[in-house]
Amino acid sequence: MKWAVVLCALVALSECIHKIPLYKGKSARETLEEQGLLEEYLKTHPYNPTIKFNPVLAQTSDEPLTNDMDLSYYGVISIGTPPQSFKVIFDTGSSNLWVPSVYCNSYACSNHKKFNPSQSSTYRSTSQTVSIQYGTGAMTGILGYDTVTVGGIVDNNQIFGLSETEPGSFLYYVVFDGILGLAYPSISSSGATPVFDNMMNQGLVSQDLFSFYLSRDGQAGSVVTFGGIDPSYYTGQINWVPVTSQTYWEITMDQVTVNGQTVACSGGCRGIIDTGTSLVVGPTNDINNIQAWVGATTNQNGQSTVNCNSIGSMPEVVFTINGINFPLPPSAYVSQRTSGCSSGFGQDYNDLWILGDVFIRVYYSIFDRGNNRVGLAQAA
Repeated sequence: MKWAVVLCALVALSECIHKIPLYKGKSARETLEEQGLLEEYLKTHPYNPTIKFNPVLAQTSDEPLTNDMDLSYYGVISIGTPPQSFKVIFDTGSSNLWVPSVYCNSYACSNHKKFNPSQSSTYRSTSQTVSIQYGTGAMTGILGYDTVTVGGIVDNNQIFGLSETEPGSFLYYVVFDGILGLAYPSISSSGATPVFDNMMNQGLVSQDLFSFYLSRDGQAGSVVTFGGIDPSYYTGQINWVPVTSQTYWEITMDQVTVNGQTVACSGGCRGIIDTGTSLVVGPTNDINNIQAWVGATTNQNGQSTVNCNSIGSMPEVVFTINGINFPLPPSAYVSQRTSGCSSGFGQDYNDLWILGDVFIRVYYSIFDRGNNRVGLAQAA
């Protein structure tokens, strides 16, 4: 480990900053919509984005994970020797790495890459199991060790999950194979060391932080950077916000305003910066209030729509965090599809706010493990 640290000190800093391109693939919602299955699916799979932040599940061996149909940003990693490649969501709202395996015969595994441990000379098995809770059931599997390569970083002896069962049909419709969790180790299922913690322990990154830039237009340009901050992805200054709980990337929000009026989070509230959630999600009453201010209507399946012709006259929704205003313009919180326009605000029966991809596309986000803080800056 010490030689890796010395190497990072001797070479140019940029050589110890590793960028992993993120690709915007088709979301599960888009796939279901194309196949005419969305309406029926939503009746039996209600949107439940905050299940993975359930404090009860966070204290057990289960790591909860939402069934977010709008997740679309994924990156490619490899596992094993020779490498086997997988598309994964880089998720700051969970802590485990897992991928489908050849031991999985579930419907959801049938159309995804599967890790084959017998084809890796560096794989090491364990007797440990892993369980990740979904809204519709649990992904169960075993834990093993192998070499994981992420954006040129060779992470040796990384523990990860090999799925044996994957619940329901949700994972069948997503483009990604697995999840790479980037939250704190305290919520890791089965006590498995998260990928970024292993990288820090081995001195593989020059700074104990990583950052996300999510492109607002087209499919190209999004990136997660390990070990550094890239000034080309933001403008102005970085505003640092302390982490209030070393579980998820949890912060304190001051309020949410529209046209100078407090419409939500009055008196302050808990918020989580989460790359593994597509929308901005909040308590039902608060979100209903915001939807009314921006002119959105919600149907019986919980889907909120807006008039595409009204986008130009819709107000900014301003999130005040640590005394700094972070406005979201309608161009950021309205999603335009061929089927119409929808609001980027989602509701859940919880007191948590989740600032997902809708927020992160506007604000370059830095997750600083060394100082337990989040940095937010205007995305370039």
